[in-house]
Amino acid sequence: MIVKKSPEEIEKMAAAGDILVATLQMLEGKIRAGVRTQELDQAAERFIRARGATPTFKGYRGFPGSICASPNAMVVHGIPGRYRLRHGDIVSIDVGVTLDGWVADAARTFPVGQVDAVTDNLLRHTREALYAGVEQARPGNRVGDISHAIQRAAESGGLSVVRSLVGHGVGRSMHEDPQVPNYGRRGKGPQLEEGMVLAIEPMTTAGRPAVRMAGDGWAIFSQDDSPAAHFEFTVAITADGPRVLTPWHLAEQARQAPEPEPVGQGASGG
Repeated sequence: MIVKKSPEEIEKMAAAGDILVATLQMLEGKIRAGVRTQELDQAAERFIRARGATPTFKGYRGFPGSICASPNAMVVHGIPGRYRLRHGDIVSIDVGVTLDGWVADAARTFPVGQVDAVTDNLLRHTREALYAGVEQARPGNRVGDISHAIQRAAESGGLSVVRSLVGHGVGRSMHEDPQVPNYGRRGKGPQLEEGMVLAIEPMTTAGRPAVRMAGDGWAIFSQDDSPAAHFEFTVAITADGPRVLTPWHLAEQARQAPEPEPVGQGASGG
C-alpha cells in the first residue's frame, strides 16, 4: 500500500533530509586516500546523533553500520570496515537519517582524488540519470516514466543499469511501496500522486548489469568487477512538481559555480 504524506509530514522528512545533507558534506571532507571506511561510519554516527537524530541503517535487519560504504566494484550495502581508500578509488556512501520518526535516504558516489576517464564517465552519467528520473516525479505521471528516464540517461552514457536493485517509497519506514525500478517503459506502473515520497536511486556499472552477493550477505558487487555508482535523492511529489528533500546537489553546484567578479575589477578594455 502506498502511503501519501501531508505537507506537514513532508516538512518533517525535509528536516531529516537537512541533517542527511550535512552528514554527506561532512563525510566528503574526510574522504581521502588512507582513510578506513569504518572511520567514515563512526564520524557519521557521531554527527547524526549530535543533531538529535538516529542513523536509520544501524541495526536495520541486523546491518551493523550507520552508513553503507561501497568502494569501486561494490554497488551497494557495503559494511564499513578496515578497507583503506586509495587514490583513484570511488566510494558510494548511502545514508539514512531518522528524525522524530520520519526517514530521509540519500547516496552519493565520491571520487578519491583523480579517477580515470571510464570512472569519471560513470559518475557523471549516473548523476545525470538521477536528475532525469527526478524530473519525471510529477503528479499524473507513472513510476515507469521515472524508470524509463533513468534507463535512457544511463544507457546513453554507455552504462548498464543494475536491474535487480530498485528505489522505493519512504516515510516512517525506510522501505515502503511502491518499488521504483531503474529501467522500464513510460506510462507503466502506479500513477504518481501529490503526497507520495520516493527514494529515487539509479545504481549502475561501467560494465555489464549482472551482480553477485558477497559472503557477508550484504555487499553486492558487479559480477564483472567493473566500477559501480549509486546516487540517490528522497523526493516528494507536490502540486508544483518534484521537491528534493535531500538536496546534496545544491552544495555541489555552489562549489562548482564561478567566483563572482569583484566590483570595479572587470576585464580591461585596453
